[in-house]
Amino acid sequence: MEHPENDSQYKGLQVNGGVTSQPTVNPYLKFRPRRRPSLTPADYVEGIVNRNVSILGQAVTLIESTAEAHQAVAQEVIEKCLPYAGNSRRIGITGVPGAGKSTSIDVFGLHVLRQGHRLAVLAIDPSSERTQGSILGDKTRMEKLSQEKDAFIRPSPSAGSLGGVARKTRETIVLCEAAGYDTIFVETVGVGQSETAVHSMVDFFLLIQLAGTGDELQGIKRGIMEMADGIVINKCDGDNVERAKLAAAQFRNALHLFPPTPSKWVPEVLTYSGYFELGIDGVWDMIDRYFDYVKGTGYFDTKRQQQAKYWMVETIDEQLRASFYHQPEVRALLEQKEMRVLNNEQSSFTAAKDVLDFYFDRLRNK
Repeated sequence: MEHPENDSQYKGLQVNGGVTSQPTVNPYLKFRPRRRPSLTPADYVEGIVNRNVSILGQAVTLIESTAEAHQAVAQEVIEKCLPYAGNSRRIGITGVPGAGKSTSIDVFGLHVLRQGHRLAVLAIDPSSERTQGSILGDKTRMEKLSQEKDAFIRPSPSAGSLGGVARKTRETIVLCEAAGYDTIFVETVGVGQSETAVHSMVDFFLLIQLAGTGDELQGIKRGIMEMADGIVINKCDGDNVERAKLAAAQFRNALHLFPPTPSKWVPEVLTYSGYFELGIDGVWDMIDRYFDYVKGTGYFDTKRQQQAKYWMVETIDEQLRASFYHQPEVRALLEQKEMRVLNNEQSSFTAAKDVLDFYFDRLRNK
């Protein structure tokens, strides 16, 4: 390539020819794929019991995996961790989107850690109905808590299957308890049936509400109110203090209209500010009073036993459903029956009976 700068009229200027372009990668470098050493179930259990957070995270990933090989290992790990589990306080936290659940968990968690406890936060993150993707950004909203070494934060995508992620969350609780976390927070997505699922795996269910939104009566819903063991009004600060106190009074009056809770505990209604960390001690004192009460009456153990039975039945239902829909012959017959139903050639009930009869006949003939 000619360089006009090398012309004699430009004294003192000279452009060298340069060198040929070099490869961007060292040709002497040999690529060796780095393989993570495979762990046995015994290795997982040993790492979890010894409070190895990395191995705990890998074990939770196995639980969330849909691969049969991973599930087989995960279930064996869970079984071996059961003797080390059960020694924690399981607290469910729910509320409408924007109520400040993540901010509250951040300050509640710091309060727990200051008392010398170890905390695991399991957050069910809502997934897109179209792409099934999740942001999984709970750690970014729990800035202080995510920096603590005694806090384990694990968001899980709902992925359109709330029952499945709820079961996996319950299994994750077992691993976290075996790893020495004596306080477990389970945060719900705050909408739909997630509250019922989380209520069936925790000891205390905390409902976070807001005031001053013009929607206080909308927040007084029978289903969620009956499940709550404690109700807290967030953002009780600044100009919102009086509105928060008024909302608390409305919720207390509403609680009198509901039947007694199974534990005979009377839910308390408190106000606090998660952002300014006001009233946090009062909320935690209420939770302490609840645990003292239910352990004194024996309801704590009774509820844990009922939950274990509930999840056994739920797992049976899930496995039966999977077995039914995963059979190619059943799916083919189901498509035929769907067309007959859509064409008004057969009723929905007789079509369902035909498919079920075919399924049960196959089971009997095996």
